[in-house]
Amino acid sequence: MVKACILSVSGPELTPGEAALFRTENPWGVILMGRSCVSRMQVRALVADIWQATGRETLIFIDQEGGRVARLKAPEWPLFPRGSDYAAIYEADPDRGREATWLGHRLIASELASLSIHADCAPVVDLPVPGAHDIIGDRAFGSDPASIADLADAALSGLAAGGVAGVIKHIPGHGRAFADSHYELPRVTAGDNELSKDFDAFARVAHAPMAMTAHISYDAFDPGKAATVSRIMIQDVIRGRIGFYGLLMTDDLGMKALGGTLTERADASIAAGCDVLLHCSGFLRDAGEILGEMTEVAKAAPVLKGKAETRAAAADAIAKKLEPFEAAKGWRRFHELFPPAGAMA
Repeated sequence: MVKACILSVSGPELTPGEAALFRTENPWGVILMGRSCVSRMQVRALVADIWQATGRETLIFIDQEGGRVARLKAPEWPLFPRGSDYAAIYEADPDRGREATWLGHRLIASELASLSIHADCAPVVDLPVPGAHDIIGDRAFGSDPASIADLADAALSGLAAGGVAGVIKHIPGHGRAFADSHYELPRVTAGDNELSKDFDAFARVAHAPMAMTAHISYDAFDPGKAATVSRIMIQDVIRGRIGFYGLLMTDDLGMKALGGTLTERADASIAAGCDVLLHCSGFLRDAGEILGEMTEVAKAAPVLKGKAETRAAAADAIAKKLEPFEAAKGWRRFHELFPPAGAMA
């Protein structure tokens, strides 16, 4: 029995309490935060311990976009460009921009797969607008739907070629938020006509295996209710209008944009149409508190079944497809396309 949730780990080693939780609740996935990534040897050992606890090769997730959102840090791991850096190349030469984006993400996939990490919460498909909160900012692949989707598609393809399933985010669009959903619920007042641009970017990559919701309310559709817990936003907009039918996971249920208890947030997310619950404990540092929150989410998570199970299996299958690749040759070409002196920080 697998639970429809993705949980985290409080540090570089799996604690006895976490191992017991994973053994009894059997989360579908586990996401590694920066606190759990110290060295290659350590991460490999941690993944092995997770797999031993769950009794299967549980899908391991990470946020490794490049730029400021990268859980694998230098000098242990390579630095990769921001979305805006790829966009700058694309603006001057679209073919070169697509190649750089594909290759950059193929190289990210090589790093992840070597650690038995086969799911990346990337690429960002959000459409940023002037004056919005910089929570998205330079993470975006540009400022128009067509170019963002073109590069996001290249990123998804590069990851998949390396046996890593991508997660497009934050559907149906986070770029217009004037607040950080980690701390409060952003309200988007834009009308249907403006939001159609945000939706268009996601619609162009609706074939992605997975997507992560936005903890944002949209006045034009369901005022005051975050998309994560809005049946209107999920069924009518994400599934209907955008046409995304892959696995839909929540953004971190621990974020303060969502009110109520973790159990209430979990129940509302599943009722609205999310397939899987994500809990990262990003605000917490104490292992006991993290375990307590994870336990609450795991207990609230339903058994993974039906369409959600089918969608999860499709994402899992990508991890088993690894195309031949010469990493050294790939790095040489990548540095031709994107010199090391570039803005990779």
